[in-house]
Amino acid sequence: VQLVESGGGSVQAGGSLRLSCVVSGDTYSTMCFGWFRQAPGQEREGVAAIYSLDGSTYYADSVKGRFTISQDNANNTVYLQMNSLKAEDTAMYSCAAHVGDCGGSYWDLGYPYWGQGTQVTVSS
Repeated sequence: VQLVESGGGSVQAGGSLRLSCVVSGDTYSTMCFGWFRQAPGQEREGVAAIYSLDGSTYYADSVKGRFTISQDNANNTVYLQMNSLKAEDTAMYSCAAHVGDCGGSYWDLGYPYWGQGTQVTVSS
């Protein structure tokens, strides 16, 4: 499974960005896709996840109501729509994939597949 992210950039607080993660290779009908972020000096944190089979979504409390994860099966792409961005959203955002459902521990699945990341910078 190969994952390629795009869509990062610089935006002012209150603005929006949409990240894309194109999925290729040996994909499966049941996969959990997650978006993670890591700011300098901080641990990586899960932001949003989606189960490919039924579209169930999961969000970190810090982004609920502002971020939306979605999938476009026709184009093998997972999106992260980010609205009302804050300075604290500044981080490297990465897409990850796990074969199987997201389960109850969707941030701790030991995702084996990762993209290279895309930088998001929000200025206040």
